[in-house]
Amino acid sequence: MMLVNCSNCHTPLQLPPGAKSIRCAICRAITLIADPRTAPPPPPPASAYSNHYYPPSPAPSPYSYHSTSSQTPSSSSHGGRKRAVIVGISYKNTRNELKGCINDAKCMRHLLTNRFKFPQDSILMLTEEERDPYRIPTKHNIRMAMYWLVQGCQAGDSLVFHYSGHGSQQRNYTGDEVDGFDETLCPLDFETQGMIVDDEINATLVKPLPRDAKLHAIIDACHSGTMLDLPFLCRMDRTGRYVWEDHRPRSGAWKGTSGGEVISFSGCDDDQTSADTDSLSKVTSTGAMTFSFIQAIEHGQGTTYGAILNAMRSSIRSFDHGIEGGIVTSLLIMLITGGSVGTGMRQEPQLTANEPFDVYTKPFSL
Repeated sequence: MMLVNCSNCHTPLQLPPGAKSIRCAICRAITLIADPRTAPPPPPPASAYSNHYYPPSPAPSPYSYHSTSSQTPSSSSHGGRKRAVIVGISYKNTRNELKGCINDAKCMRHLLTNRFKFPQDSILMLTEEERDPYRIPTKHNIRMAMYWLVQGCQAGDSLVFHYSGHGSQQRNYTGDEVDGFDETLCPLDFETQGMIVDDEINATLVKPLPRDAKLHAIIDACHSGTMLDLPFLCRMDRTGRYVWEDHRPRSGAWKGTSGGEVISFSGCDDDQTSADTDSLSKVTSTGAMTFSFIQAIEHGQGTTYGAILNAMRSSIRSFDHGIEGGIVTSLLIMLITGGSVGTGMRQEPQLTANEPFDVYTKPFSL
């Protein structure tokens, strides 16, 4: 399949062979494909530029996406715009069903709009409850949502990517992973369409981020420690002492940004599983990681990244530990995907970043 840009929002779209038009999954505009005989000539080969990279002209800002008012998106603390993608997948009526993920998505939206002043029309929700077929969390729709999140991003912008659902692992054959496994997200249709691998997430969300822009990822899933494939992991013990582990690939592949800042909170280490709170306690079902993250902020423990991470870990340790969706579901996921089952049942939230920093002095902000 070839890639074409949407004529309206400029999102890259996969064009099936022989198709004359394609509808964008993001803005729903229809792009007509020009006859090759009337199309402009292709750009000259890279050698014509003397091996220098000339970035394309900036696309029109996509922040008007699904906006129903003329309200301008609110500014971040750096004077830029705020934008978020929130994904919650319950896998309802399947053997992989989870109970808390859609609640996670709704709670996260409430936190972003009320605590951090994200405009409602700058938040893209993907759950099974959405009536719009382009908001269902399929593999294609999640991919397009990730493209939308970073497209047109400028200095000062603040982006958030939240995911609550199944996560898995698959064998890595390039030598880029310290533990030999790629981490993966499991879309609603992963059994037929496959998973989204951390290399793709990094290439889509991390690498394009420009200088002075920032992205926070909150990943509530199994095997999510390095889901964004970021170069550095904050290894913290139970006393709060920490060191930054270097997870840069031995191959020398670049996993950082284009000058921006990316920080990710995840539900557990790569070899661990995450839990729903209803399997851990009597409270309303949510993901344990999402619950503890929101609780840390609402209880005034969100001053620094180290304070949040410590509060999340303390909160989760106060539960009786369980496994995301049950051990049978976890085993079924691994059999379907060809991944591995982590032997660790305890859940320790993790922090990764594109660059190391002092977690106890760096203020947290979205």
